[in-house]
Amino acid sequence: MKKVLIPVTNHATLGTTEQANGTYAPELTHVVHVLNSNSIAFDIASIQGGKAPLYGTDIEGDDVNSQVLSDSSFKAQIDNTLVASQVNIEDYDAIFYPGGFGLLSDLAINKDIGGMAAKHYEAGGIIAAVCHGPAALLPITLSNGEPLLANKHVTAFTREEEIDFGTINDIPFLLEESLTRNAAKYSKVQPWGEFVIEDDRVITGQNPTSAHAVGEALVKLLS
Repeated sequence: MKKVLIPVTNHATLGTTEQANGTYAPELTHVVHVLNSNSIAFDIASIQGGKAPLYGTDIEGDDVNSQVLSDSSFKAQIDNTLVASQVNIEDYDAIFYPGGFGLLSDLAINKDIGGMAAKHYEAGGIIAAVCHGPAALLPITLSNGEPLLANKHVTAFTREEEIDFGTINDIPFLLEESLTRNAAKYSKVQPWGEFVIEDDRVITGQNPTSAHAVGEALVKLLS
């Protein structure tokens, strides 16, 4: 059976504010739903382990989000995430980073998780991310000393979407700007439009609307 490692953030606020945050639930649950529908296993991990903070858990009309969040096995995983440093990355066929603002404060700067992801990618593994999730690609440096992003075409949450969402003044850094500077190419479509880019085993999606399509692209590569 194929298996995916899902690293999530331990950071429970929006940057240094007191606004509750963490992982944006729909970006996790919609991909988990696709994985479950295709009988692909997954583990959820974080830097510290333990209960991971989620927000966006009460969105009206999002039946997929509600269904996954109410699943007892999923709840057990999100309440008891694995300690990432204790994970054997060789057990996994892919890594998926869901978004949310929290990871801008931990996974986006964590070189240990970045090193694990680099080992995984160089062994033929797949890396997928959505919305702010691509921030976790920033600390991935390959064995030749080059950043993973140096020759990758990616997308992620945009400046316009930050403004629309009212977070532009509170985020630790602007992801679009960081990816424009560090990736070979950064592309985007109109705010909130579905958009996914695949580039040699690296899959990125622009925003929450793109989560399902990222899950589908991941399943396709895994098969």
